[in-house]
Amino acid sequence: MKTVGKQGLKLRHLGLQLRPEPPIPALMKIKLASWNINSVRLRIDQVIRFLEEQKPDILGLQEIKCQEEQFPFEAFKEAGYPYIEVSGQKGYHGAATVSRLPMERLPTSFCPLDHARHVSTRVIAKGENCDQDFEFHNFYIPAGGDIADPEINDKFRHKLDFLETMRVYFTERFAKGDNQQVLVGDFNIAPHENDVWSHKQLLKVVSHTPMEVETLATLQATHDFTDTARLFREDDEKLYSWWSYRARDVMKSNRGRRLDHIWVSPALKPCVEAVGREGYEIHTPCRIWEKPSDHVPITQVMDLTD
Repeated sequence: MKTVGKQGLKLRHLGLQLRPEPPIPALMKIKLASWNINSVRLRIDQVIRFLEEQKPDILGLQEIKCQEEQFPFEAFKEAGYPYIEVSGQKGYHGAATVSRLPMERLPTSFCPLDHARHVSTRVIAKGENCDQDFEFHNFYIPAGGDIADPEINDKFRHKLDFLETMRVYFTERFAKGDNQQVLVGDFNIAPHENDVWSHKQLLKVVSHTPMEVETLATLQATHDFTDTARLFREDDEKLYSWWSYRARDVMKSNRGRRLDHIWVSPALKPCVEAVGREGYEIHTPCRIWEKPSDHVPITQVMDLTD
């Protein structure tokens, strides 16, 4: 039986009706995740463990290293992720997006060499106080080889060309008014000086060279994308999402780089700001799981409440 308190009883005694309390709005918070898994079939148990522990609504995987027909669809469906889009390739590369929320594939093409390096989808987010959709672009940007010179290194030229294709695409999309965008993935660039263990020592190392950082900044400026990792962090805070397999004691040496990113367009920036600093997380412990990927997952919570 519902209690109404002394004031409520007094009002009823006088023949007055209590006004019902307004319902508390149901928040529509969703968690986005990105992870270069370095072979989804080899590490499917780790992925399922991560999904069970962190419960993201959408996960973008990169470097899945399998063709579409080899992807472990059933494992994801059993884990509660029935919506799956895969771009696979034999032996290497590949990207996949799995989701609890309905999504539809978008026809996009970013790679000049036609590698399987991206999956673009439109995600449908519906709740009691939310009815909207946004685009979720999942990227595995080329690493670029070892020499930061596009004239003598075709892999580095490929990386720059891929980024330029992205810049042109998003420039055109925003010109048309399509502005609900999320970009995630292994960008293979650590842009900030504290996204690497030593800014000075890595200035000539591919992933942190001025040419790559400037090219990524140009892409980010196409529509003022927000790098959510740095939104609430001080500039002097070190952030890493990748550690080399060459390190004997990965966490002791801690020579990492932040190669993995989640960006949002201006229309979605308030959804990230509403959650605050705790909304973004780098899941560092995954790097010391048994036979781990050299990358760890990153997550970002957004509040899409209307």
